[in-house]
Amino acid sequence: MTQSASLKTSVNYNIIFVLTLVHFTGDFYSSFFTPLLPVFVDKLGLTLAKVGLITGMVRLFSFVVQPVTGYLADRHETRGFILTGLFLAFFFIPFSGVAPNFWVLLLVLCLGSIGSSMFHPSTTGMVPLYSGNKTGFCLSVYNTGGTFAFALGPVFITWYVEGFGLEKMPYTLGLGAIAFFFCIRYLPVPVTENLLHLGFLGSIKETLGKVYKPILLIWVVMVLRAVTGQTFITFMPIYLAGKGHDLVSVGLIVSLFIMGGTLSGLLAGYFADKIGFKKIFFVSHAFMAPALLLYIYLPGPFVYIGSFLAGFCVLASLPLGVVMAQKLAPKSRSMVSSLMMGFAYGLGGAISPFIGKLADIYGLENILFYSAFIPIATLFFIIKFPDIE
Repeated sequence: MTQSASLKTSVNYNIIFVLTLVHFTGDFYSSFFTPLLPVFVDKLGLTLAKVGLITGMVRLFSFVVQPVTGYLADRHETRGFILTGLFLAFFFIPFSGVAPNFWVLLLVLCLGSIGSSMFHPSTTGMVPLYSGNKTGFCLSVYNTGGTFAFALGPVFITWYVEGFGLEKMPYTLGLGAIAFFFCIRYLPVPVTENLLHLGFLGSIKETLGKVYKPILLIWVVMVLRAVTGQTFITFMPIYLAGKGHDLVSVGLIVSLFIMGGTLSGLLAGYFADKIGFKKIFFVSHAFMAPALLLYIYLPGPFVYIGSFLAGFCVLASLPLGVVMAQKLAPKSRSMVSSLMMGFAYGLGGAISPFIGKLADIYGLENILFYSAFIPIATLFFIIKFPDIE
């Protein structure tokens, strides 16, 4: 029995916890930027096009770095990608609070994004090795670490900035340092499938040659989901601020969006292991458009309910796409994970400058309205998904 096979005989909850901690810590810091957008807009005089450019560049590094890191992680048994990425994320992002201009803000956020992109493929690829026969659930738990971080981070950072000011943000890196040293102590070395001898083309043919069509279908759906999700995550805080919500209120609304996704991710992983991934995919995407429209138009305090429902639908399928790809291409876990998460997420977010420009021209509310209908197009692709138990 190979080392990889022996690791699959039972669930190692200790390792799942460490991997989830890495995911939580990196995404906790990555979540700081979005709820602070109204503050950065006021402080630095940013236009919506510049907001879109920053968001697009941050997502672009996910688009570029994750597939490369995922390819390398499948071939080199090293913790370097994980630890370096985690360090860049928790160290640089807090310095956005003292950025004196647009370009410095862009630089520190991009460095943090590179870090986030580096640790995701390796840690996601490691989850199935320690999940036993509960891959869907364990990957949902791992994903919950990230979504919960994106839920908690906006509440924490808006409270912190409101109380201490942007210039004190660098002190928050101390929290990440604690988690970083814990991971140095307990994080295991990743296990690869020994594909290094095949070379680039040989390994692609070996791992994806027979399953590239269903993986492409899943990837297209994940990209379209990311376009919708990133549009709302990026621009709804500005839209809400324009409607009179203060900074803490915006942070709470953004947090509820992610908390909805945290709950739905766990439920989706649990029920997908029971009744199949395709059905859960279809249901979550079918309800996405109505939920997003409620998020935009529910009046007064009901926006908090709309935010939760929207996040519940938008983020439910994220772990499912990753698990399906890993099951179709088990020898290339890190790379296909990066395709479904970083590559799709980055490509979806990379169009944010275009979305921001359209919002400057046609109005933010109109752009959000039409973006809510994008998920309907994904239903035609989901129908063609393979049935994966």
